[in-house]
Amino acid sequence: MPPEIWSNSKMTTTDPASTNLNLTTPCVAQEARSLNLFSSTPLIYSIPLSKLCHPHPVFLKLDLLQPSGSFKDRGMAHLCSTANNEHKQRHQKDIVNAPKIKLIASSGGNAGLGVATVARSLPTMEVSVVVPETTKPLVIDKLRSLGAEVTIHGANWNSADTLARQRVHDIKETGGHAVYVSYQTSFSPFDNPLLWTGHSTVVDEIISQLLERRTHSPNLNIGAILASVGGGGLLAGILEGIERNYYGDNDARKNVVRGSKVIACETEGTASFDASFNASSPSEILIVRLSGITSVATSLGCLQVTPAVIERSHRHQERGKSNGSGEDVLSYVCSDAEAIDACVKFATDHRMLVEPACGAALAPLYTDRMRTMLLDELGRNDDDGEKRAIIVEVCGGNGVDLDILQGWKAKFLG
Repeated sequence: MPPEIWSNSKMTTTDPASTNLNLTTPCVAQEARSLNLFSSTPLIYSIPLSKLCHPHPVFLKLDLLQPSGSFKDRGMAHLCSTANNEHKQRHQKDIVNAPKIKLIASSGGNAGLGVATVARSLPTMEVSVVVPETTKPLVIDKLRSLGAEVTIHGANWNSADTLARQRVHDIKETGGHAVYVSYQTSFSPFDNPLLWTGHSTVVDEIISQLLERRTHSPNLNIGAILASVGGGGLLAGILEGIERNYYGDNDARKNVVRGSKVIACETEGTASFDASFNASSPSEILIVRLSGITSVATSLGCLQVTPAVIERSHRHQERGKSNGSGEDVLSYVCSDAEAIDACVKFATDHRMLVEPACGAALAPLYTDRMRTMLLDELGRNDDDGEKRAIIVEVCGGNGVDLDILQGWKAKFLG
């Protein structure tokens, strides 16, 4: 089947000054943070990868250390804390006897684990997760251990999402279930502005952590942020975080992100961002829908990305062209073997396990052909004294253990 194309020729880039972004506050999702619904994760210097990418220092943003095991906690925490506040306001006269909010989520694994982990800390919420048949038993067992109701349905995330949305509709239509009716919150794991804002906190933290390092390494700014793309929620959040800080009133924070390149990383067989980004322009957003997912990186298995991530990517790219500071968005697509090779090398170098979906963001550094492309983009000297850091968002590792990694290695690397 040929790819389906969704077109909106009227969608144009937005003037950042007219968006709803808070451009003066260096950190968002403060209530979710204050409730400890997600963690501030370490940004560590990688000696092995910095040697490979000399003269650019490489730092790893370890979001696999979030309580659920992936970056998803950030967005889910902000969404759930917002829904929790609205619920309390609606039932402020008798919150004790108020029905619980039923959160119905579709997920390839990490998003479900994120919402199930966050909801455990909010007694107003219950969680139901619909996952596709490609979801690993390891992940399903984790979901159930967190108290989530789990349904396995469909060949890919899109099929699971269709069922999740239908369940919300059916409960609202039938009535009679007071715990559910009018208290349903259904959301996609990536296509929601609250999630993007929650994910944008990763940029706030990276900037603060780099500024803290300036005592020992002056002029340390972001050269590139590498992030995996499934449906585009993480990338949309990263672009939002960069934009918020770029247009904020703190010059130090602005300078850290000025000129930053964002590298969208996918595997062959999941590259829906690459298809849509290359088909689109700043004035016309075209969303290409893949006919199927043919990759071991099933966590990236979304047939199409959210239009917002394509719009934001072109906006970031156009800003770099207009001001000459170098902002850009680049799409890098690796093979399954390259993603697995990156997972194996990362485990050897850093003693941490990640799944192929995360390996896609590491592959541009571990794979010669892509590393050459990236270093050509960033430049290969530091004569001006400015250190352009390469940041890898190490997004998660729920769907892997030693046996699974060994199986991938045997199958793809021989």
